[in-house]
Amino acid sequence: LGPTETNMSTPAESPMTDTPRPIVGVFDSGFGGLTVLRALLSTITGAHFVYIGDTARLPYGAKSRATVARYAVESARLLESRGAQLLVIACNTATALALDDIRSAVRVTVVGVIAPGALATAEAIATSYPGLTNPDVLVLATAATVQSHAYHAACAALDMSATEMACPLLVPLVEEGWTDHPVTRDVIRIYLREAFAECTPRGVLLGCTHYPLIHAAIESEVRGLYSHAVVVDSAQATADAVARTVATMPLIHQLTSSPSTFECFATDSVEKFQRLGSHFLDRSISTVHLLDLGG
Repeated sequence: LGPTETNMSTPAESPMTDTPRPIVGVFDSGFGGLTVLRALLSTITGAHFVYIGDTARLPYGAKSRATVARYAVESARLLESRGAQLLVIACNTATALALDDIRSAVRVTVVGVIAPGALATAEAIATSYPGLTNPDVLVLATAATVQSHAYHAACAALDMSATEMACPLLVPLVEEGWTDHPVTRDVIRIYLREAFAECTPRGVLLGCTHYPLIHAAIESEVRGLYSHAVVVDSAQATADAVARTVATMPLIHQLTSSPSTFECFATDSVEKFQRLGSHFLDRSISTVHLLDLGG
């Protein structure tokens, strides 16, 4: 049996209009990718975003590469079948482990979060440190993303040296809502001190979609350690990359100046998704539809 869904074709957050909107699919294993959706909504007008959070099967970081690829491909194909003209993989683990599988499985353009983050970091460093060659970059990420070394490869391709730091305590602190709590700042400071003992970065890349919610806290602690490193938000970098991609596609002719719309689907715990998701998205989510992708 194929996936089942509730009201998959009806926007949850805005009324239907007579003018068809280009559809952009956004996929994550859970809530974190909503920071990417937030950046997309503020960067791109006139589109309709369909977000899938595979909350029934998270965390992806504990799964094998083959399993992550299978899960991600299922969601990507579903989004494509529902009219998505472009897919955004708003999940570091899925981007790191399954981006090639996803691109092979669908016919539409696919944008991940890792290459845009690395590129934005390279550009920010070039602006702040003109002429600097082979700069050091500190990547803050989850253990699964660090173990994949995907950011290391992406930075190396842009002639940067990456030090990858796993920060496993930050995701639960963000989901607890402690984004400006003294405990969170203490944890950030401990991680940064440990990393700065190994390198002197010119850029700090937030390599987890939860981390934009503590961007200000991380930047403050970086400055507190007397570092002038630029701090780069990979969620906004991804939104900027999507905007550049959209500008080269035929669907750009359908875009209007009206605000973009969105709808959200989760594979489990829709009430929790609605509650936490509103925090990540920084706006109310009136409805979250339950989506069954199978086992």
